[in-house]
Amino acid sequence: YYCYYNECILSGIMSVNGKKVLHMDRNPYYGGESSSITPLEELYKRFGLPDSPPESMGRGRDWNVDLIPKFLMANGQLVKMLLYTEVTRYLDFKVVEGSFVYKGGKIYKVPSTESEALASNLMGMFEKRRFRKFLVFVANFDENDPKTFEGVDPKATTMRDVYKKFDLGQDVIDFTGHALALYRTDDYLDQPCLETINRIKLYSESLARYGKSPYLYPLYGLGELPQGFARLSAIYGGTYMLNKPVDEIVVENGHVVGVKSEGEVARCKQLICDPSYVQDRVRKAGQVIRVICILSHPIKNTNDANSCQIIIPQNQVNRNSDIYVCMISYAHNVAAQGKYIAIASTTVETSDPETEIQPALELLEPIDQKFVAISDLYEPSDDGSESQVFCSRAYDATTHFETTCNDIKDIYKRMTGTDFDFENMKRKQNDVFGEDEQ
Repeated sequence: YYCYYNECILSGIMSVNGKKVLHMDRNPYYGGESSSITPLEELYKRFGLPDSPPESMGRGRDWNVDLIPKFLMANGQLVKMLLYTEVTRYLDFKVVEGSFVYKGGKIYKVPSTESEALASNLMGMFEKRRFRKFLVFVANFDENDPKTFEGVDPKATTMRDVYKKFDLGQDVIDFTGHALALYRTDDYLDQPCLETINRIKLYSESLARYGKSPYLYPLYGLGELPQGFARLSAIYGGTYMLNKPVDEIVVENGHVVGVKSEGEVARCKQLICDPSYVQDRVRKAGQVIRVICILSHPIKNTNDANSCQIIIPQNQVNRNSDIYVCMISYAHNVAAQGKYIAIASTTVETSDPETEIQPALELLEPIDQKFVAISDLYEPSDDGSESQVFCSRAYDATTHFETTCNDIKDIYKRMTGTDFDFENMKRKQNDVFGEDEQ
């Protein structure tokens, strides 16, 4: 095992399922590319900045900066994994204060209740009524009950036709597809509508849990997640080695048989790793640009939120993929008092990525300091069925974990031959902890 969140989570799950797990990481910290960096001086060093942080940024130790920030959907798959494995006992979450969408150069709150929808400037009066009808249709939709279909065939009717049925205009389609269903492009419009309807339901149900937004974020940053799953793995007999260089993945007759590190070989039947360890088994699938910005103020027009997400739908800025901004702050113990961290990210489409991300950075001005990273996106070219080497996908530009969870389920299925089943993940209630700790 080597480590992104995906690998950390999988090592925990596999341990619970009775597998013997050795987890090696060549870095001195948990989480590889997806770690949280502390202190702030370390971030400056990592991005090759010649100076150290100015006094005004406060104590370096007060900072925990995620290199790849993502929010958790309150009712989403990762929260389910955390609840089922009880990793939640190691983490504290805060609700993200708002979700916003960009339209015509301004940002608007994504309506989170019926009354907000009726008051929202995103739509005109008649559009609001039609949108409300559409939301009621989605809420009542049950794929097992044709009475709820209202003439829509979940497996055949395209989403484009569903929008047409409710007479929804382009702006509403933009924010529904990109800020509620969280698609990154418009390809979904011509696919059967079931998945989109389920995604909008997930958004609404997640929202219903806490009210402000459907997103959660852990105190002290996402670096807490891999540590939680590492503790879970250890409880079930897994072994964790940080700072462990990997010299070679040992393959015999096309199968993985072990990993060579500092002259010793750890033998294994299956191996999970991120793309950087198996360059010959992956292909480049594009690039992502991420810009980490340190601010001394909340983002304008967000009602001074301490945390938020902003989605810029691709149509609004003549692109093929959305631009994401997520912002967290001192309220999450990831920045010094009064400071905010905003991260803008998008899929690279031209030879000038920094210009592509500009619409997001304009929303954040003034920016005290920015750190720009352009990462290659790799995906496995080998499904692992023969070699038993299972490679995860690199992180995409989205600011939530749903795509990551799909990758985890996919690897699980390739490794075990069975579908990922949440019931299997429930910790055996009294296996390790005494009754009094329950």
